[in-house]
Amino acid sequence: MKIGQQTWQFASPPRIVSTASAVGEKEGQGPLGIDFDLVVSDPYVGQKTWELAERKLMEMAHDKAITKAGLERGNIDLVVAGDLLCQNISANFSARTHGRPYLGVFSACASSMEAVALAAALVDAGQADYVLAAVSSHNSTAERMFRFPTEYGAQKPPTAHSTVTGAGAVVIGKAQNGIRITYATIGNVVDLGVQSPWEMGAAMAPAAVATIDQHFRDTGRQPADYDLIVTGDLARVGHPIAEELLSQKGWNLSGRFADCGNLIYDPKTQSEVFSGGSGAACCAVVTFSHLLPKLVAGDWKRMLVVATGALLSSVSAQQNETVPCIAHAVAFEAAVT
Repeated sequence: MKIGQQTWQFASPPRIVSTASAVGEKEGQGPLGIDFDLVVSDPYVGQKTWELAERKLMEMAHDKAITKAGLERGNIDLVVAGDLLCQNISANFSARTHGRPYLGVFSACASSMEAVALAAALVDAGQADYVLAAVSSHNSTAERMFRFPTEYGAQKPPTAHSTVTGAGAVVIGKAQNGIRITYATIGNVVDLGVQSPWEMGAAMAPAAVATIDQHFRDTGRQPADYDLIVTGDLARVGHPIAEELLSQKGWNLSGRFADCGNLIYDPKTQSEVFSGGSGAACCAVVTFSHLLPKLVAGDWKRMLVVATGALLSSVSAQQNETVPCIAHAVAFEAAVT
């Protein structure tokens, strides 16, 4: 049901049945590499193009999540998925492969939590027993789509992000056990006038703040109610901006505020990671394979994941449009008996 202005509360909390991730070599060499299910050293993943490679990663994550759930494709009532490419071709064409009922979503790098929120809502409403939510991105497909082809060798400023090559998938259902999805706060579009496509962290930070602030107001919760509040890919530029803006609103997140874009790479040992990770897969693979297991292990009780997305396109950037941004938040809680 709806509570407050922008938040859904799930009466019979849907459960995380399984999670899966498939990532590229750079991600596998990062500090979280051991947590990912599949690490592929070939950036083409045995395919002819970057776009086919991303699609293959999406399909690998789908199949791994279903297998880990002890299910078959036919048990999945619905797939909710998205990516960064025009017309969602990675998600759409993967839907052709798995052959299940499908809804495509797009909130740029915030698509992971949009997919999870919709999947949870459908399960909670009884519209499906099992929903698979998934997203993908690929460094070279994103570069070709939004900036310059990888082969061009264009130089980037230090404020740029490194798009994560990977895919994350999660099976959500009405199970007896597993991590509970209790709230989803749906963000609104925020645009404070940033024009540069190299300043995604700064552009997205106000959207993250707006959603986190609204989540607290709608639910009556405080930062201390969560062991971790993590944003999607604000990285080293946007994350401190968000923390300062939240402080100005009276929310002190010190000691419990992190960012997936900061976690996935090590700038001291890995080259060309710039300000940190981004892409639809960034929040997904870090959350599904690194953060949610901490709830399973009992290290944490509650976590709020706030996926962030910059809703620009190559055309809007070339026309000097500003960058509208959005953030969607989902609350995950440890299983209770």
